[in-house]
Amino acid sequence: MLLEKLQTDSIDALRSGNKTRLSTLRLLISEVKNSQIDIIAEGREMTDEDVLKVLSKELKKRNDSIEAYTFAKRPDLAEIESGEAKVISEYLPAQMTKEEVEAIVSGIIAEGASDFGDVMKAAMTKIAGKADGRVVSEVVKSLLG
Repeated sequence: MLLEKLQTDSIDALRSGNKTRLSTLRLLISEVKNSQIDIIAEGREMTDEDVLKVLSKELKKRNDSIEAYTFAKRPDLAEIESGEAKVISEYLPAQMTKEEVEAIVSGIIAEGASDFGDVMKAAMTKIAGKADGRVVSEVVKSLLG
């Protein structure tokens, strides 16, 4: 399971003295366990898909922070966030290219969906963490015109 991999990798980071990796992994484990509490309260078990959702959310936070720090001319803080984003990205599946997203969205539109909300809902269900929501939204807007 992915949570176990995060835990073993944090032990390895502790042994190797990699502070950035260690702090990032500790934060991820904490966030996953917080999410796990909510999931258990719903009466179901935590899956790797749930862990991936948490990791995606954390990566999005890092990317937003990088943008904000870069805009505020704080490259030192942007660099820290970038290092954390690289660690998080290692545990996520490869992101789809814009062309792959366009192919999926075109297929959904061809099936008869013409409303932005319907297309987004269907696309995000098919893509599920393999592409950023912003990219999907841009593609849907451009194809619906």
